[in-house]
Formats: sequence, C-alpha cells, structure tokens
Amino acid sequence: MMRLLCITIVCLILAGSAYSEETILTVKVSAELGGNITLPCRILSSDTVSFGNNGHRIKWTKVEDDEALNEDVLVKMGPHIRAYESFEGRVFLQNLDSEDASLIMTEVSMDDKGKYHCDIDNGIEDSLQEVILEVHAGLMTGVVFPYYPPLGRYNLNFNNAVQACEDQEAVIASHEQLLAAWKGGLDWCNAGWLSDGTVQYPITKPRHPCGGSNNEPGLRTYGRQEKIRQFDVFCYTTALKGHFYWLVQPERLTFDEAVEACRDDGAEIAKVGHMFAAWKLEGYDRCDSGWLADGSVRYPISRPRKNCSPTEEAVRFVGFPDKTVKSYGVYCFKPDQ
Repeated sequence: MMRLLCITIVCLILAGSAYSEETILTVKVSAELGGNITLPCRILSSDTVSFGNNGHRIKWTKVEDDEALNEDVLVKMGPHIRAYESFEGRVFLQNLDSEDASLIMTEVSMDDKGKYHCDIDNGIEDSLQEVILEVHAGLMTGVVFPYYPPLGRYNLNFNNAVQACEDQEAVIASHEQLLAAWKGGLDWCNAGWLSDGTVQYPITKPRHPCGGSNNEPGLRTYGRQEKIRQFDVFCYTTALKGHFYWLVQPERLTFDEAVEACRDDGAEIAKVGHMFAAWKLEGYDRCDSGWLADGSVRYPISRPRKNCSPTEEAVRFVGFPDKTVKSYGVYCFKPDQ
C-alpha cells in the first residue's frame, strides 16, 4: 500500500508502513519567545478509515540526538488525549478538519526549541513527520543572570547587591525582567534580590530542594525583606556597546597576567555582564574557561555539545579559583569608541 504525505505543495510518497530518515518530511517553523506556535502535521490517506476515526493514534515527541533524552509531548489514543511534563496545559491538537494532527504550543520558551516528531498510526500504516522549532527573543534587548561574589552564596545585603550588579556592567533586575527570564527558561535554585526589595528565584523544573517537587513552575518568593539581610542577586544587562572576545594566548594565565594581557591588547578584562550579553544576545560560543574581572572563571555555550555543555545553552561557571594558578585563558572587552 502507498501513502501520500503532504505539507502545502510539498509531497512525499511513503511505501508500506516502514520509514527511514530519508523518507521523513522535515519542515521548519519559528516562534517568538513567550508566544504561540503551530507545529504542522497532516496526512492524506487512501485508506477508507477517516483520519478522525478513533482508531488512529497520534504521538508528538521532542527528540534528541541521544534517544534516552527524548520527551513525550502529547499522545492521542482514540478519544483520550494526554500531554506530558512541562508541555501539560500548553499543548493542544489543532483539529481544523479530520486530517489535521497539527500541534498548537503556547507560552513558548527557549527550552522548547528543537526537533519534534509527529507519528501517526492507524493500525495498518505508520507515518512520521519531523518539525524543527526555532525560538527567537523577539524584542528582548537584555538578559537576566544570577550573581554572587567571591565570598560565596548569600553574602549580599540589598545595597551591596545593587553595587555587585553595577560592578559587572549590569543593574539589579526587576520583578518583570525576572518573570520574562523565567518564561524564557531561566531555572535557578538560589534566592536573589530584585530592585523592588523582594527576594525571589525562578523555577522551571520543580524539585524537592527548590520549593518542593509538587509545586507548579514559577517564581518562588520570600516577599519583601529587610535590606540588611543577605542573599544573592539577579542582575540585568543589555546589548553590548563594544566587542567581547576570547584572547588567544600561547599559554594559560594567572589572574594578574590575564588583566595585563587584555590591557596589552588595547582592551579590558571582560565582566560577567559582558559574557552574558554576548552569549544570550549575540550567540557567542566558546568551550574555553577564562578569567573575568571579578576573579571568576566561566565560559559561554550557545551550541550544546559533549564535554562543553551537553544538554543546554548556558554560561558555565567554573568557580573563583586561586588567582595565582596558570590554568585558564581570558575573555576581554573593547568598548565602542
């Protein structure tokens, strides 16, 4: 038996019930962060059984290179429909007609981007369509990042928190900015000051140490606190006004050597805010640990891969090492003239 699989004017013939990567029709769609998107899936069949018949199974899956990391999104078995995990409550079948298995996804986050499979089985034939979802930041002009100083976690009163952000080329974040960052996928299990004097933290993956595994994702809050109390801080920085870069050096550097190397190159040692802005807003990617101005060592990954950041885009934090060690390179920043 032959089956015809179509998307608008693009058609593909699948022979029998088997398919391979060569026979999978792939389409790309793009969504704005926080918005809604439809992932198309449609089959025209010569079968006498209607597509809308309860005999069909529709399964949407988010797939990864490592199959063990695949995530079930939604399954329809006859009249029964179930969405899974982080997709629950925000994915739905479009059902424009009896041959429509398209998936509507709401409140799109950065974690949603990737490859999806729509698998349809009527008990006789099995067909597969692939959709690649790209997510862009839209009008986002800044990035929120958590911060704590070399002294360690929970060492900043409110005034020191404000200063700590300024020292890293940023400002203390507002509640609205943290909320937008959470919608974009920010998950951080340490409480930090915000500009309104409240202390909060964003959780996208509920778990026991972070407000409980049975609670919904969201912003956890301690409410408004006395400004002498000590927490971490959430900072907000905007687009770079200069050039952030890895300085190629023949050998690894101490912290003082790193500062001097940037200076010799006509630049300054980069700040944490510079790295986050370059990573989030410009897609900067480098799998090399380097000194930053606060004495921390970090590296930015926008293309997850083995031995760098295998599962997610992130600014990886190595720590605040002994400044006399020669184990790291350096990131520099040249302000616009």
